[in-house]
Amino acid sequence: MRGAKSAKWVAIAGVVALTATACGGDSDSGGNSGKVDPKGIVSYANGEPQNALQPSNTMEAYGSVVIDSLFTGLVHYDKQGNITYENAESVTPDKDSKVWTVKLKAGWKFHNGEAVTAKSYVDAWNWAADPANGQQNSAWYRDIVGYDKVHPEKGKAKSKAMEGLKVVDDNTFTITLNSGIPYYAYKLVYAPFYPLPSGALKDPKGYGEKPVGNGPYKFKSWDHKKSIQVTAWPQYKGSNKPKNGGVNFKAYNKDTAAYADLKSDNVDSMPIVPNSEIANFKQDFGDRAIEQDFSAINTVNFAFYTKQWKDVDVKVLQGLSMAIDRDTIAKTVFNGTRESATGWVAKGVKGYQNDACGEFCKFDAKKAKASIKAGGGVPGNEVKIQYNADQPHKDWVVAVCNSITNSTGVKCVGDPVTDFAADTEIRDQKKVKSMYRSGWVLDYPFNGNFLADLYGTNVDGNKGGFSDKKFDELTKKADAAKSIDESAKLYQQAEKQLVNTFPGIPLWYNKTLSAYSNNVKKIEFDQAGDPILTEVEVFEK
Repeated sequence: MRGAKSAKWVAIAGVVALTATACGGDSDSGGNSGKVDPKGIVSYANGEPQNALQPSNTMEAYGSVVIDSLFTGLVHYDKQGNITYENAESVTPDKDSKVWTVKLKAGWKFHNGEAVTAKSYVDAWNWAADPANGQQNSAWYRDIVGYDKVHPEKGKAKSKAMEGLKVVDDNTFTITLNSGIPYYAYKLVYAPFYPLPSGALKDPKGYGEKPVGNGPYKFKSWDHKKSIQVTAWPQYKGSNKPKNGGVNFKAYNKDTAAYADLKSDNVDSMPIVPNSEIANFKQDFGDRAIEQDFSAINTVNFAFYTKQWKDVDVKVLQGLSMAIDRDTIAKTVFNGTRESATGWVAKGVKGYQNDACGEFCKFDAKKAKASIKAGGGVPGNEVKIQYNADQPHKDWVVAVCNSITNSTGVKCVGDPVTDFAADTEIRDQKKVKSMYRSGWVLDYPFNGNFLADLYGTNVDGNKGGFSDKKFDELTKKADAAKSIDESAKLYQQAEKQLVNTFPGIPLWYNKTLSAYSNNVKKIEFDQAGDPILTEVEVFEK
């Protein structure tokens, strides 16, 4: 584990950086002593998590960054996309990639002193798979034999344990899949595959308010809508031991307020600078400014469960996509800091292909209008784009809507929701009125994560009710491949199939635009766009 690392819905439309770029400006020490305080506290501009702090019930950025500070999973990956072993000693497949044997590193403990064992993983996954426990990430266990009995399509669980999970001894368990998946070890990076102490299953509600993990930081407090505080855990067994005394995740509902605090050294970093400050932030922060690509993508997705889109002709959806002038919006609204998307998979992951969307992701007002007309027109001749108003989305939503209306005559308006927690809740309840802003950052560096995990029928990440049998068949074939490379190529075929059904409109690839305060030596971000908090060194005051 190297900092926060779970895939999740992202609250913002931008990204964060691995290396600070020198861009002129002032970088004075702000009054710090220049000496590092190993007990110093890092502050990070965050927001209120959507749900209680449970790994299997967190699918958004505000909660994920906290969860990933408290837990360490079996595996992670390095900058080259190779698997690294964290709490696991090894994760080994059989020749068919169907039975995986997991061996744990001995001696690991939870923050309460309880040993982390094979049972800690198996019990946690079985509990989270049970629909009675309401965990929104439960479908991540769908590959495991017996998931369909624990989590049937309808009704209550017929079994409390998946047949495919077997505890061999305290430090060994096996995972048997319905069919071989060559890249399955990558999936184990994601938060639903973290372990839980026994108390978490006895009192899940209480645990969600005061989580006990096995990671580099220990939970201290949660003052709702104000802050979540964690402290460095001295007994941590991982290699990424904190170089600071803890983290204060400060909740903001306005990115402009967070930016003002960052400039004043009242917070040490933030996910992304406001749109209004993109032109100024490098001058404001000098060599403390950050600009870097990361593996995430922004889209606008259709709520196919609504009357508007239920039986719509795909030509209408393709036409709306062609009506958006991505390049101009990237230059004007984002000051040239976005790159127009050409498909549904983020850059920087295995299997990324350029131009999977083809002509339908290229701006052409004449073709857009003709395509919509050929498809019978947009029902009601109006679309609404839902977005969370606590982050800088309004400007680009207005720009996208203006482009659609000017190109096609279809009325387009923004549908702002107070904050990200409310936004995701509306999606979960399938109450989106028309379309919704979506941002997805990698769970693991493989193209299947942006395809099967988002657009497969009935998977957790599929919030728009999209379903395409041919796409599902292609992803199933990709999962049955004999090697990771072969699987990635087959997933490329599945991505190209999406042009025929169009689950959502690809907009831009993300970029991290952030900075750090004078209080810390440096802050870096990982490929998932999360701050690597354990590496942050805080100056003495």
